[in-house]
Amino acid sequence: MTATVSIVIPAYNNELYLAETLDAVLAQSYERLEVIVADHSSSDGTQLILDRYAAADDRVRVLSPTPAGGGAKANWDRVSQAATGDYVKLVCGDDLVHPELVARQVEALEANPGAVLAASRRDVIDAHGAPVVTGRGLAGLVGVHRGADAIRATVRAGTNLLGEPACVLMRREALERAGWWDDAAPYLIDEASYANVLLQGDFVGIDESLAGFRVSDTQWSVRLMRQQSRQAADFHANMHARHPEIVSAADRRIGDLNATKTALLRRLAYAYLRRRMSKAAA
Repeated sequence: MTATVSIVIPAYNNELYLAETLDAVLAQSYERLEVIVADHSSSDGTQLILDRYAAADDRVRVLSPTPAGGGAKANWDRVSQAATGDYVKLVCGDDLVHPELVARQVEALEANPGAVLAASRRDVIDAHGAPVVTGRGLAGLVGVHRGADAIRATVRAGTNLLGEPACVLMRREALERAGWWDDAAPYLIDEASYANVLLQGDFVGIDESLAGFRVSDTQWSVRLMRQQSRQAADFHANMHARHPEIVSAADRRIGDLNATKTALLRRLAYAYLRRRMSKAAA
């Protein structure tokens, strides 16, 4: 069977969660899919898990380990370029996808031939899979929107309204034309890449929470907060310089201010998560 959708997983030290992620991916109701995985030279048992799943399910294709280095882009590009389907969805090795996610997003893109990217809302989950925040994302971007309008909205919001890659399905050819994953601002590799894809067509937002993005209490610090705020400002500046007709100077200023606010709120959220996990452990 020829795959229409390629789910690509750039695994890295995901031993604790990878089996759960693969089970969720393989439980999709949409049947015409392939799963392509590459381990980015992990130091844990990630590769052993991948080998077990490849032997048990012929939809799973495991590439040779990606050499260490190169940041996320090295492995994200590698698995995406290996995709043979018309559509590509990248799922990190610790995230979850609901069984109907791929079917809903394929339906949305096929009903809108001018659309190049579809996204759903998602739940933010903790290390044990329990929801921390539900139904996050999209804001007013439900239904069909011009790609330029979606780019402007996410810049002005100062945060990634479209969500992590597990929430998103793209036309493979559009991602290839965009130059694959854009890590000029590494913390915004997903948002920047979506913008490059959305320069080519429309966006479709699906008003359902169909994925789970896993967070832990170790993912945030003052240093990371400042780095992400700076990189968001760099991304906004780059979009304004390249496409002032889409992102105006005012859009850029509003986005920079909101990015700083978002970073602070995220840090407070992680502090709450740390306390929550400590109580659960006790």
